[in-house]
Amino acid sequence: MAPLVFITGASSGIGQALAWRYYQAGWRLALVARRTADTADWANAQGLAPARYAIYSADVAQTDSIVDAGRACIAAQGVPDVVIANAGISVGIDLDYAEDLAVLRDLIDTNVIGLAATFQPFIGPMKRRGSGTLVGVASVASVRGLPGHAGYCAAKGAVVQLCETLRGELKPHGVAVVTLAPGYIATPLTSENDYPMPFLMQPEAFAEQAYAAISAKVRWRVIPWQMGVVATVLKFMPRWLFDAVVGA
Repeated sequence: MAPLVFITGASSGIGQALAWRYYQAGWRLALVARRTADTADWANAQGLAPARYAIYSADVAQTDSIVDAGRACIAAQGVPDVVIANAGISVGIDLDYAEDLAVLRDLIDTNVIGLAATFQPFIGPMKRRGSGTLVGVASVASVRGLPGHAGYCAAKGAVVQLCETLRGELKPHGVAVVTLAPGYIATPLTSENDYPMPFLMQPEAFAEQAYAAISAKVRWRVIPWQMGVVATVLKFMPRWLFDAVVGA
């Protein structure tokens, strides 16, 4: 039987591009989205064979919702070979405003708790099987705290640390954990940005590189590579210099 990939946020952007890349490679798809009608329309438009995909309705910000979707996938299609926790949100916050504390909670619930809840149903079955790959989609923004993006940087930083912890815990059981850190990708998430986005990448090009990275079971990969250079410079930049660069 063809291998199976479970992808959240599959209705658009990176998730949809990854779904198409895996389908082209012969994989079966478990597609998770809030907008299931849009996902079904896309699958029909692409001519996906009905026997090779299933669509599950879930909101990763609602723990029971995404956990139930994972369990439904196992019951209907089996334990996936790859699970990609891709769904996420990006919203700027200003903690000078009390109401933005709720926005911060939404960022954490979706990007961090949602990722953990996406993985949870599959960890035990993958350990018992002795194989599988969990993929967390973080961001270059996880490297340092950027003014105006406290919530997003904190959430994606937590994603990186969570995946790193799981990697150490699961390696003895034959389960790999891959962390992907996209730069600027042309998706609905970035379409409303009103600032320059260097090295902006199309989602199909991202999916091609992500597919290769996941197949190789790399620990960490920034895509595109140019943003990897930027991320490395930012990560090791002395705090005084970083503060001067970002205007802190």
